[in-house]
Amino acid sequence: MFVMGLFWEYMKNYAKTRLTYRADFWIEVLSDLLFQGLNLIFILVVFQHTESLGGWSQAEVVFVYGYFMIPYGIFNTFFNLWSFSDRYIVKGEMDRVLTRPAHNLVQIVLENMDPPSLIGSGIGALIVGITWSQLGLPFSPLDLLIMTGLVLSSVMIYAGLYIALTAIAFYSDSPTGILPLMYNIQNYGRYPVGIFSKPIRFILTWVLPFAFVGVYPASHFLDRTGSEGTMAMLTPLVGVVFLAIGLTIWNHGVSRYRGAGS
Repeated sequence: MFVMGLFWEYMKNYAKTRLTYRADFWIEVLSDLLFQGLNLIFILVVFQHTESLGGWSQAEVVFVYGYFMIPYGIFNTFFNLWSFSDRYIVKGEMDRVLTRPAHNLVQIVLENMDPPSLIGSGIGALIVGITWSQLGLPFSPLDLLIMTGLVLSSVMIYAGLYIALTAIAFYSDSPTGILPLMYNIQNYGRYPVGIFSKPIRFILTWVLPFAFVGVYPASHFLDRTGSEGTMAMLTPLVGVVFLAIGLTIWNHGVSRYRGAGS
């Protein structure tokens, strides 16, 4: 209840700020929509030159992309940690956070929420719904329950990876450039892993498991009989493991933190 109360207070403060700078809010929303739209157009252009991609039809690849957008939007909303090193370590705001009663990570997450990113999740859900109909896939309430569980598991994978990478700031005196690189790598998760070489497939599955935030869980609903469909049910386990790893690295990093100094 305490965390929910904090969440509500931060949401009210966010709303007040955005009502003051409404133009910035809509510019942010529009830029995000344009970015996602360009990614979708790229997929459609690719299929103007081929009938399938690694044995996947255009509708199936677009379905995967739509699923990919749902957990990604939720992750961006609640784990907007891109400026952590500069703001909390270099500028010393971590000292302030550690004096508050809420867990340090919870407070940092709440301070950096980005609710407009949920619009991307909504568009992703719309894309999934449209392609679901185009593909003639059967639907039942159980499918909705399973998708909810898989989406939350995908968010956990995102969170675990980026929390771990963000925690590197506790071990390094300078901001790291790993997060932008990871941002580019994660986009491979929205494509069928079969089109990549074996080393890349291994990395996207077991090292940086971005295949579990897109193609693997989406394959469950496409009734793929290959490895993708089989791997889908491992998504919750992978989510729990990588979130636990991320939190462990974060907590160890916080224990090493000695303040910004004078």
